[in-house]
Amino acid sequence: MTKNSIDPYIERKAFDETKQGVKGLVDAKITQVPRIFHHPQDILTDKKPSVCVSDLEIPIIDFASVHVDTASREAVVEKVKYAVENWGFFQVINHGIPLNVLEEIKDAVRRFHEEDPEVKKLYFSRDDANKKFVYNSNFDLYGSSPSVNWRDSFSCYIAPDPPAPEEIPETCRDAMFEYSKHVLSLGGLLFELLSEALGLKSETLKSMDCLKTLLMICHYYPPCPQPDLTLGITKHSDNSFLTLLLQDNIGGLQILHQDSWVDVSPLHGALVVNIGDFLQLITNDKFVSVEHRVLANRQGPRISVASFFSSSMRPNSRVYGPMKELVSEENPAKYRDITIKEYSKIFFEKGLDGTSHLSHIRI
Repeated sequence: MTKNSIDPYIERKAFDETKQGVKGLVDAKITQVPRIFHHPQDILTDKKPSVCVSDLEIPIIDFASVHVDTASREAVVEKVKYAVENWGFFQVINHGIPLNVLEEIKDAVRRFHEEDPEVKKLYFSRDDANKKFVYNSNFDLYGSSPSVNWRDSFSCYIAPDPPAPEEIPETCRDAMFEYSKHVLSLGGLLFELLSEALGLKSETLKSMDCLKTLLMICHYYPPCPQPDLTLGITKHSDNSFLTLLLQDNIGGLQILHQDSWVDVSPLHGALVVNIGDFLQLITNDKFVSVEHRVLANRQGPRISVASFFSSSMRPNSRVYGPMKELVSEENPAKYRDITIKEYSKIFFEKGLDGTSHLSHIRI
């Protein structure tokens, strides 16, 4: 280390101890992004989607007819199957969650993050294991990630053991309970359709506890004075079976498809659905968990609500491996068995460093 350089750990700790996150920096009217947020140039230079895929967009699936009759449902299942085998992502419209519920949860996330800093500090913690509701900036701030991301978040395990109402801040309490109720219902339908897309009984994935645990993480991406130096979220795949994402109209989410970054353009009233690492594992690579990231933006704040079906670091002794129905002599198991907690421990220790942990448990 040169005489003029500062230990990045000390810089990160100083940032953390403000308990005001990235929003605190923006409120302080900074015009330059602090060094800890600078990402290596090679990560940033591939920001623009390549020309050949600029007209590509992830599949949009209409669920309006899913309950009409068998033929209509089968047509939806075919579309879901295509999307998760080829893209790992799709947007769903007419999903049954009322528009006012979607708007209210986005407003609630904004209200919390724009609350008086002294109020927010009451919820600031790095102890995800013992608290139901946690606010901080960058869960992997002290991990091995080379750079810090331009966002603040709060997270809450909402099922199967929801917090007591008083454990959630008043600014977002009602909205979170209401929205999560709808997400669990839609999640149930999605796991049925995914089971059917595998040629299995509707209840198969639900019977494996895929729907059991819901973790909500609500992100706030303040406007960034130098978006070309940093990212909102580094490239990663999700530590979940399935993720449902509600994003506002600002955009910035990109997925890696055929070695190119493709924009997931905001679609009013739609939800983004993506396959997580555990579903790729148990389907033995039939469904793909795709890497994605979020760009930093001069516009803002950008709001997003990610709902992860995953027990993550919560106690869960169930062991997962490729499903026996999907394994044969011609198609042997590609992964070793593992618990979600064991997988998540490594996921959190390494942080969002741009690599998937699935490669480490591949046989």
